Amino acid sequence: MFEELQQSIKWEKVVPIKKGWSNDEKYYIETEDNQRLLLRISDIVYYEQKKKEFDIIKKYSALNFEMSKPVVFGTLKNQQNVYMLLTWVDGNDLELALPDLDQCEQYRLGREAGEILKKIHSVQVPADEFPVRTKIAKKNLQLQKYIESEHRIQGDEAVIEFINQNMNKIRSRPPVYQHGDFHPGNLILTPKNKIGVIDFNRWEIGDPYEEFYKLESFGTDVSVPYCVGQIDAYFDDDVPDDFWDILAVYVAHAALYSIKWAERFGQTEIENMMRICNKSFTHYNNFANSIPNWYHK
Repeated sequence: MFEELQQSIKWEKVVPIKKGWSNDEKYYIETEDNQRLLLRISDIVYYEQKKKEFDIIKKYSALNFEMSKPVVFGTLKNQQNVYMLLTWVDGNDLELALPDLDQCEQYRLGREAGEILKKIHSVQVPADEFPVRTKIAKKNLQLQKYIESEHRIQGDEAVIEFINQNMNKIRSRPPVYQHGDFHPGNLILTPKNKIGVIDFNRWEIGDPYEEFYKLESFGTDVSVPYCVGQIDAYFDDDVPDDFWDILAVYVAHAALYSIKWAERFGQTEIENMMRICNKSFTHYNNFANSIPNWYHK
C-alpha cells in the first residue's frame, strides 16, 4: 500500500497508531532525512469530507502556531482509500504532562492555548459556507435520546429543564471555523515548552463558545489552572457574561448526552461519562449557577 506513495521511498520507519476515537488508520513515520510525519488513511467514501479537512488544515497552518501541518493529499489502492500526509508534532501529550507542572506553568500553557484558539476562530468564514441551520434541533434530539435511555442520572430533571429553557441561547454568536475537539488530549507539549495542536478531523463551522465545553468534560480532571488560562487569554482577561450563560447550556447538554453516546463503547465508558456528569452537576450546583465553582480570576 505504501509503495503507491512517491514519498514512501524515503521512509525508514512506519508505526501504526492506535490511540484516539477516529476511524482513520494512522501511522507515525520517520524518513531517512530525519523528518517525522503522520499518515491518515480513510475509506474513499469520505473523500470530499477529508479534502475539506485538508483544506482547513492549510488555512490553520498559516496562523503561526505549532501544529500538524499539511504535506500531501490523495488516493490509494485504485481509489479505494483517501489519505493525507501531515507533519508530526514532537513532544508529550499535554494531558499527561500538565499534572507534573507547577500551577503557574499550567496556567501559562492554558493562556497559550487560548491565544491559539482565538487565532483559529479568526479565520474568516465565507458567507456561502455559513450553516443554514442551528444545532438546536440536533441537540434537542440528542437530549431526547438520553431521556429515553436506560442510563439516567438521579436528579437530572432540573438540569433537563434548564437545558430546555435555555437552548435558544446557543444560536447567538456568528459562526467560526472550529478545531472541533480542542482540549489537552489533542494538544502536545513540545520540547520548547510550547503548545502544539493535532487532530483536526472534528473541525466544523459553528459557535465559537461551543469549543469550550470540553474543558469541563476533559480539562478539569487534568488541570484547572490550564482551563482558567485558556478562557482568560481567549477573552483578553475580560470574560463576557453571555459566555458563561451559553457555555453552561453546552456543558449541561454534553454532561447528559455523553452518557447515551458512551453506550456504544461499553460499561466502563458509560460509568466514566456518568462520573463526568456528576462532576459537572457539582461544579455548576445542578446548573443553578452559570459560572463553574472551579473558575477564579
